[in-house]
Amino acid sequence: MPNVVCVGAQWGDEGKGKVVDSLSARADVVVRFQGGPNAGHTLVVDGETTILHLIPSGILVPRTLNLIGPGVVVDPEVLFTELAGLRSQGLEISRERLRVSDRAHVIFPVHSALDKAREEIRSIAIGTTGRGIGPAYESRVARTGIRVHDLLEPDTLAERVRVALTERNFLLEKLYGWPPADEGEMAERAYAWGEQLAPYVDDTGVTLDRALRAGKSVLLEGAQGTLLDIDHGTYPYVTSSTTLAGGACAGAGIGPTRLDYVLGISKAYTTRVGGGPFPTEDTGPAGQHLGTVGREFGATTGRKRRCGWLDLVVLRHAVRVNGLTGLALTNLDVLTGLSEVKVCIGYRVQGKQLQDFPASIGLLERCEPVYRTFRGWAESIEEARSMDDLPQAARDYIRWIEDAVEIPVDLLGVGPDRDALIERANPFDMVRPPRRF
Repeated sequence: MPNVVCVGAQWGDEGKGKVVDSLSARADVVVRFQGGPNAGHTLVVDGETTILHLIPSGILVPRTLNLIGPGVVVDPEVLFTELAGLRSQGLEISRERLRVSDRAHVIFPVHSALDKAREEIRSIAIGTTGRGIGPAYESRVARTGIRVHDLLEPDTLAERVRVALTERNFLLEKLYGWPPADEGEMAERAYAWGEQLAPYVDDTGVTLDRALRAGKSVLLEGAQGTLLDIDHGTYPYVTSSTTLAGGACAGAGIGPTRLDYVLGISKAYTTRVGGGPFPTEDTGPAGQHLGTVGREFGATTGRKRRCGWLDLVVLRHAVRVNGLTGLALTNLDVLTGLSEVKVCIGYRVQGKQLQDFPASIGLLERCEPVYRTFRGWAESIEEARSMDDLPQAARDYIRWIEDAVEIPVDLLGVGPDRDALIERANPFDMVRPPRRF
């Protein structure tokens, strides 16, 4: 069976949870490969809303095995809260449904404190969620982090906590003037986390390899979007991990030859949360329509999202750096009721037109969008289940996007519910040659 990677093609919040939830019905294994509890996926099933931050979106499909990969940074308290919430919905989550990589790094309260302290003193806020994601990834790279398997080794855990806190506490206390974390308290908390996590801990890379060898279908789920990638995003207004399809390999523990199809997920317009340049942002009536009708509030933070028109400079960038095979275009229904719909086809700066996304934030801030305008539509499309069910104006909009980015729109989101999708092609229908092991 083919293996599919789902990644955000904008600044996150593109509707990945809904798409992954839908595709999970065809997958045997769903893997979260990067990020932490700074991202939220909202799933609406039979009118009931579930928001997930760490657990893969396939958890609502009873037969799937869901893996939190080694590229994720895990806040155990958030994970336990999510598990309790799922159980309150009548779902019993066992090891057969969920496993956590023993190589994943752990977020401690000291990481969250550092995150907030830094944002507090910045002259220009980056817009971090304050969940400790960046500092946890820093600890990983500095080789002073604590991994999940460390929580299961009580004889050495206290010393690991001491090493992990020494530098972080120095920064907190001496540089930012915040109270240091208590070493003994953190060690006790880490012991308790280990006991609670033990039933779910696994070498998920080995488990994933066995599933692939057995011919199982795998869906790899990214958390944020392309423009939040640490290398290829709008740095420094980015997250602290690799959000691209290429990151799925390292973040899950498999090689690039195991990937068959890369699905880029994009809204039919654009949103972003937090600071940083946003060339197609619309603060007028159209932007207000997008925010209100699209219920544009962050699933993790509740922050209001900034809204604007679809940006093809961003989308072409996402196609290139991810090697996208196809697109899922979500929230098409939100455009209903607008008399006209705009698409940014390029940027104009200092009398020149740009077609490629620039690295310079300063340059991006000076860019003015060049728009193409399409007819809008007034008909409700939430019941549409094929292209023929859509108004002609909506069909024209979609087909023009396909021609412009040179890849097909394989999935269309036409409403918030799980089944409010138009499937034009199934990513899991791809046929690949037999693999020798």
